[in-house]
Amino acid sequence: MSPVTRVPVLRGRDAEENVLLRLLDDARAGSGGALLLTGAAGMGKTALLDLAAARASGFRVLRVSGVEPESGVPYAGLHGLLRPVSGVVAALPAAQARALAEALESGTCGAGLVLPAAVLGLLSAVAAERPVLACVDDADRLDAASLDALSFVARRLSCEPIALLFTSRPPPSHAVPYGEREPEGFDGEAMRRLEGVPARELRGLDGPAVRELAADLAPGGLAEDLSAALDQIARGNPLALRELIGALTPDQRAGLAAPPAVLPPGGRLWREHTGVLARLPARTRRLSLLIAADPALDVATLARAASPACALSVLEPAERAGVLRADGDAFVFREPAMRAVTYHAASLAERRRAHRLLADLLTPGGCHAGGWEGLRRAWHRAWAGDGGEEAGDELARAALAVRWAAGSSEPCLASERRAGFPEPYLALERAAELTADPAVKAGRLAAAARHAWVSGRPLAARSLLARLRSPGAPEELRGHVQLLRGSLELLGGETGSAREELLAAARGLLDSHRVLGVRALVRAADASYRAGDNRAFIAIARQAAALRRPDEPAPAQLMFEYLAGMAHTFSGLHQEAAGPLRRVLELAGSVRDPAVLTWACVAGMLLGEDAVAHRLSARAVEEARLRGAASAVPQLLEFTIYPDVWTGRYASVAATAAKGLRLARETGQHNTAAQHLAWLAISAAVEGDQETCRIRADAAIELADAHELGLAGAVGNWALACLDLAAGRVADAAGRLRAERRNRHVVIRVMSTPHYIEAAARTGDRERAAAALRVLERWVGSTRSPGLRALVSRCRALLAVRPGEAEELFLDALRLHGQGVCAFEAARTHLLLGSALRRDRRPGAARNHLHTALETFERHGARLWTEQARAELRASGEPVRPAADATVSQLTAQQAQIARMVAAGATNKEVAEQLFLSRRTVEHHLRNIFSKLGIRSRVELVRFM
Repeated sequence: MSPVTRVPVLRGRDAEENVLLRLLDDARAGSGGALLLTGAAGMGKTALLDLAAARASGFRVLRVSGVEPESGVPYAGLHGLLRPVSGVVAALPAAQARALAEALESGTCGAGLVLPAAVLGLLSAVAAERPVLACVDDADRLDAASLDALSFVARRLSCEPIALLFTSRPPPSHAVPYGEREPEGFDGEAMRRLEGVPARELRGLDGPAVRELAADLAPGGLAEDLSAALDQIARGNPLALRELIGALTPDQRAGLAAPPAVLPPGGRLWREHTGVLARLPARTRRLSLLIAADPALDVATLARAASPACALSVLEPAERAGVLRADGDAFVFREPAMRAVTYHAASLAERRRAHRLLADLLTPGGCHAGGWEGLRRAWHRAWAGDGGEEAGDELARAALAVRWAAGSSEPCLASERRAGFPEPYLALERAAELTADPAVKAGRLAAAARHAWVSGRPLAARSLLARLRSPGAPEELRGHVQLLRGSLELLGGETGSAREELLAAARGLLDSHRVLGVRALVRAADASYRAGDNRAFIAIARQAAALRRPDEPAPAQLMFEYLAGMAHTFSGLHQEAAGPLRRVLELAGSVRDPAVLTWACVAGMLLGEDAVAHRLSARAVEEARLRGAASAVPQLLEFTIYPDVWTGRYASVAATAAKGLRLARETGQHNTAAQHLAWLAISAAVEGDQETCRIRADAAIELADAHELGLAGAVGNWALACLDLAAGRVADAAGRLRAERRNRHVVIRVMSTPHYIEAAARTGDRERAAAALRVLERWVGSTRSPGLRALVSRCRALLAVRPGEAEELFLDALRLHGQGVCAFEAARTHLLLGSALRRDRRPGAARNHLHTALETFERHGARLWTEQARAELRASGEPVRPAADATVSQLTAQQAQIARMVAAGATNKEVAEQLFLSRRTVEHHLRNIFSKLGIRSRVELVRFM
C-alpha cells in the first residue's frame, strides 16, 4: 500500500491553489498547459509547487531547480529535469534521440527545432502511460538553453496530458512588494523567454491569512498587536513571518520586550538581501547606508554626500538590482525590510561614520525651534557616538519639542515630518540610553513609553514600562507610569485591574498634575462604564465631586460635569443628568483634547443631540490625527458609531466599525476590537446576514467575557436580538433582551428598549413591556429629540388598548419621524402600522404603509425586514410586485454586498480585508453569485450591477 502524500496547508493562497488544481484536472483530461508563478523570495512559489506535486495523484512528477553555479552550463536544467526518464529517449525518432542524448550528455546541440521537439516528444511518451507534472523552480536561474527548450514545450501542451509549472522572481524593474536578490546579469531574460506562458504573481498575504499563518506558527498564540508588528516587517511575506516568529524571545512573546525591528540575521531572507548588497559597488553601498540611516534624506542632501565625480549615478547599480527606486525628490527602498537589513548588516564603524556625515550635512532648526530637522540632526549625533551624555540631552530636548509641536497645525509641520523620522519615542529611548543619572533616565523612558503608546505602538510602550520597574525610578514618576499602565490595560486588558491602576494614578497626580489626575479618575470611571459596573462608576463620580474646585480649567470642568451627568444617568435620574450633560456640550467648544471631546460626544448622545454628537466625534478623530495620536483613533471611531446607529446610517456603522476593528487589532486594543466586532454584528443583523451576525456577535461576547466588558457583551447580545426580531423570532428576541447577565449596561439597555418592548408586546408580556416603556419615557423626556419621541409613541402604540388608539399613536410616531433623519426606524413604524391595519381588516389602508416600508428596507439591503414587508403585503391580498433587481434579491445580504463591492472595482483581497473574511470565502461567494445571476465573469457582473 503506497504511503499517503501529505498535502501542505498554504494560508492565503486559495486562488492560486484553485488555478493549480484546474491545471492538473485539465492535464488528466488530456488538455494540458503551463503556468508561470512569479513573486519575491519567500512568497511561497516553491510551496505551491510542493502542493501541486502532493495533489498530482496518478501523475509522474518531474522537478528541477535553477541554481546560479549551473546557470551558465548549457542544458544543465534539462539534465536535472529529464534524467529520471532518460531511458525513454530511445523511443524517439532517431534525429531527436541523437539531439537530446547529445544535449544531456555533452551540453551541445545544433540550432533548430530538433531539440525542443525532442523534449516535447519525450514528455509525451512518458505521459502516454500516465499524466506528467513537470515543475521548474527558480526558472530565472536556469541556463538559457534549457529555458528556451522548455518554453517551446510550454506553448504546445493544449492537446497533451502534461502540466508544466515554472517559478521565477520578477525582474528588478518590476515593482514588487518585497526586496529581491538579483544574480549577475539577471535583467528579466527569463520572463522574456517565457513570453506566452500564462503568469500569476504572488503578492503579500492579506490580514486574515497573516493571522491564520501566525496561529499555525505559534500554537500557543500571538497577541494581535505582536502579530501586526511582525507583519510591519514581513509585509505579508510568509517566509519572513515564519523566520520572525521563530526568532522571538520569551520576553517578546510575553510583551515585556519590544518586537524585532529587522529580519533575523542569518535567516534565508537576510542572506538573500545581504547577497544583493554584497554585489553592489562599495560606493553604492555607502550611499545606500545613508538612505537606510535616514529615510527622510532628500536628493539634494544626498548629492552633497556623494563625491562630485560620481554624483548620484553611483546609485544606479542599486536601482538596477531592485534595491532602491526614485520617489519624488528622494530615494526609497523598494521593501522596508531591505532598509533595516542594509543598516544592520553594516559594521558599527560604518554606521557611526554614516551618522556622523548626516549630522554634518543637516542644519539645525527647521522652520521653527525644535523642528524635525533639529531632531534628525540630534538623532544622528547621538548615534555617531561622539557627544556622549551631552548628545543625549540634545536629543531629548529635540524629541520633546517635536512631541509638543505635533499637536499644532502649523503649515510647515507636514513637510518637516514627511517621513516621520525619527519617531520621538525612539529618540527618547536613545537619549535614556546615553543618560547616567537614574532619575533623568527614568523620566526619559517614561516619556518614550507614553509617546510609543500615543503613536500606536503598545508593545514598545509596554517594553519601555517594564524597564521602569527597576529600583531607582523616582517617586514623582509613579503617577504618570500608573496612568499609562492603566490606559494600556483599559483598552487591551481587564477592566477591573485597569480601574485600580487608574485610581492609584489619580491619587498620585491630583495634587501635582491636576488635569492629569482628573483624567485618570475619568478613565477609571470609563473602565467601570465598559464593564457595565454602574455602582463603581457612581462611586468614582462621588469621589470626584468631593475633589472639585471652583477654579478648574475648562478640560477639568468638562470632565467633572461628565462624571456628574453620567452618574445621574446610571441612577435613572435623567432630568437631573440633563443639566451637567448640557454644560459638557457648552464647554466642548473650548477643548481640543480628543479624549475629552469623546466624553462630550457621549453627553450629546445621551441628550439625544445626534448631530452634535456626530460633529464632536468627527472633531475628536481629526484632533487625534493632527496630534499623531494613533492609539486614540480606534476608540474615537467607536463613539462616531453611536449617533449613526440612532440615525439609522448602518452602512456608515459597518464602514466605521470595520476600520476601527483593523486599527484596534494593529494597536493591541482587544477591548476596543470587541466593541467594533459587536457593532459589525449589529450592521449584519440589519442586513439580515444571519451567519455573519452570529459569528461577529459570538466573537465580541467571547472577548467581553474574557476582559470583563459588559458594554461589548451587551451590544453583541443586542445584535443577536435584532436578528431574531428581523427574522420574526420575537420570543427569542425578548428572552435575549430580558436576560440579566447580558443586559447590565444601562446605556445599551436603554438603546435596545424599543426592540425589547416590541418583542415583549408581540409575545403578550405586556406587564414587562410597560415597565420598560416607563424607563424609556423618563430618559426621552430629558431630551429634545423628535426621533426618540417617535420611538416612545411607537412603543405606546404597541401597548394601546382603546379602539383607534394604536393607529393614532403610530401616526404620531410617523409625524415625529418626519422631523428626524432615521428613515430606517420610520420604515419599521410603517411596517408595524401596516400590520396592525391589516389585522383590523383594513387592507387598503395597510398597503400604503407596507409599500413605503418595503421600499426603504430594499434601499437599505435589509433582507429579513424586506421579507417581513413582502409577507404582510401578500397577507393584505396584494400580489407582491417583482423588485427591480429581482435576481439580485436571490443573493444573501453578504453576497449582495460582495457583488456591489466587486462591481465597484474592489479586488478579492480588498473585499476580504474590508469584510474581515478570507480570500477563499470571498471566492466561494463569488462563484455562488455568478451561478445565481447566470454570469461568468467580473466584467459581466459590472454590467449586470
